[in-house]
Amino acid sequence: MKNYRAELTGVFGDPVDDNPTCVIEEAAYEAKGLNYRYLTIKVLPEDLEAAIKSVRVFGMKGINLTMPHKIQVIPFLDELTEAASIIGAVNTVINKDGKLIGENTDGKGFVSSLQDSGVSLKGQIVTILGAGGAARAIAVECALAGAKHINVINRTASKGQELAELVKEKTNAESAFLPWDEAVQIPENTQILINATSIGLKPYHDQKPDIDYHSIKEGMVVCDVVFNPEDTLFLQAAREKGARTFSGLGMLTAQGALNFTLWTGEEAPVDLMFEALKKEFEE
Repeated sequence: MKNYRAELTGVFGDPVDDNPTCVIEEAAYEAKGLNYRYLTIKVLPEDLEAAIKSVRVFGMKGINLTMPHKIQVIPFLDELTEAASIIGAVNTVINKDGKLIGENTDGKGFVSSLQDSGVSLKGQIVTILGAGGAARAIAVECALAGAKHINVINRTASKGQELAELVKEKTNAESAFLPWDEAVQIPENTQILINATSIGLKPYHDQKPDIDYHSIKEGMVVCDVVFNPEDTLFLQAAREKGARTFSGLGMLTAQGALNFTLWTGEEAPVDLMFEALKKEFEE
């Protein structure tokens, strides 16, 4: 007998119209022959509790959360993973037999994309630009993956100091806050540098973080969470100094792949998902 009922996944956010996650998840579902759908749903802040209840009511396999729901969703969930609990934010919910489990795959996607490219975080000294949601997730996951020290460079001192203290208190890594002054110097012993801000994202693709690019050394691994454009001015400037660069497209794909596996239990077709996302931004 043919089954006309699709398993549902999706994303809740406001705004959410420009969220591209459906592209990679739908491509993966089709490639694997799964009767799954990924819905992009606008949910206002005051409707979040009702929306989360609908995940149970509709028997959805899971949901992604984007702004402004990543923190506000926590009281409506049954359980958090270790990483989500430390980070204090959730971007993925898994419905396990009616039990809603909050996970954060933002940082895991970043770490996975680096490891898949042969870059280990064990014993590394990492410098992160920014202290927002992406920076928080990445800092925690880098520390949990074995990074030795996390430098946090941020313009708002209180937020930067808070993230550095979180890493020191909740993980085995050391951490320090550095103020983001004009053309800030990247610490000389940095092995991995990450732009975890939105600087350079379209339509502001003619901008790059205000740092001293002469402090980027040859052989340094330099990453950008910005995925559109794929090759940001930040990455171009880093390559000119001899750095090995990684775009946000790989991170976004890896994050989507983790979500796919959490919801379906199947291995994600990562290469296909990457190409689907890349093609979307080229059009």
